Amino acid sequence: MSIEYKIALPVKYEVDVFVAGGGPAGVAAAVAAARNGASVFLAENGGAFGGAAVQALVPAFMQFTDGVNFIADGIGREVRDYIKENAYEEYKKYCPDSIPVELLKVCYDGMLTKAGVYFEFFTRVADTVTENGTIKYVVCAAKGNNYAVKAKTFVDCTGDGDLAALAGADFEKGDKSGEMMATTLCAIWNGIDWKSVVRPDSRRLDDAFKNKVFSNEDRHLPGIWPISRSTGGSNAGHVYDIDGTLSHSLTLGMVKGRRQLLEYRKYYKEYLSGYENAEPIISAALLGVRETRRITGDYILNINDFLSRAVFDDEIGRYAYPIDIHSGKNNKAGYDDYEKKFRELRYKPGESYGIPYRSLTVKGIKNLLTAGRCISADRSMQASVRVMPCCFITGQAAGTAAALSKDTCDVRKIDIKVLQSALKRLGAYLPNAE
Repeated sequence: MSIEYKIALPVKYEVDVFVAGGGPAGVAAAVAAARNGASVFLAENGGAFGGAAVQALVPAFMQFTDGVNFIADGIGREVRDYIKENAYEEYKKYCPDSIPVELLKVCYDGMLTKAGVYFEFFTRVADTVTENGTIKYVVCAAKGNNYAVKAKTFVDCTGDGDLAALAGADFEKGDKSGEMMATTLCAIWNGIDWKSVVRPDSRRLDDAFKNKVFSNEDRHLPGIWPISRSTGGSNAGHVYDIDGTLSHSLTLGMVKGRRQLLEYRKYYKEYLSGYENAEPIISAALLGVRETRRITGDYILNINDFLSRAVFDDEIGRYAYPIDIHSGKNNKAGYDDYEKKFRELRYKPGESYGIPYRSLTVKGIKNLLTAGRCISADRSMQASVRVMPCCFITGQAAGTAAALSKDTCDVRKIDIKVLQSALKRLGAYLPNAE
């Protein structure tokens, strides 16, 4: 059964640049576009900026450097410096690489407000009006009202490529069979004695498996990151066979994840030192989704680019995170394959790969860019570019390009050297650009 209905929507905003999604890519895109003279509206589905760090409680940023150079430079450095300068002493002592969630929220609020970005929370993209390969409007479903936004250029920072898919862009999901990486329901824990903790957290999994502590024998346990003297954020427990683009699948994943978290409670308290009094005090409002759509762009960043430490004429940044493909199957073979690739497909200090502008431009659509997890990449490279520091890199590039494209409404008509110069003014790491 289906219904058909028509409705007239008000055009609530008319701006130069529309940004969908307020994670690290969306924040960087909106701020970069505004600093380059564009009027910007950002729609965020949750109640705060921060994406996976805030909504899914992912506990760590991952690497901002290649071991020598600060490669997530520009807006990424601004965020990192803000956290360092404003964090409480316990954070600086125990966990300089993890995420103080409330501080990060305030950081993002301040950056967007200072940049003059218009934004609304509790607002998601529900549809687009696209004509002859050009997006004219996006339809926003917001708490209390639905409305349209008219813009000249658009940036998809949803992670799932929602805006691009609604506009008719081509995309791929998962491996050749459609299988995607497992998800994780993260949580905040209290009552941890960090001085007594011995790593790794996975060291007694075999004992726990033997004693039937877990309903799933998942060998992949990244662990719990320190947040303060007695609190931590967990990345523990894969939830398999979840499609992050479908609400019914995510619903099942949330239920499974919450049930599984109590199994990890038992494991940590009874099998590992330092966690005897630990309690998971809150689980995330969203699953930590590692993989969904990869939007097809004018260039697909691929594993050969990682292996060759690629350099591109239209480079908008460089990154260095390993190939981190979590298995979509809960078996030893899947874990062994993950572990082998994660160990072997990594760089020495100072090494990195380039990200071309063509991986941000969406094939077949004139005025749309992507940033963050959904950029044009093969599955291996998506497993590297998906982490937060790289989202800052691609976000600030997409936002800058969107601002430079506002007069032509065509993201391919900008001069790459002009884009690279504008990115350098923001502080971007572009050692190969003139």
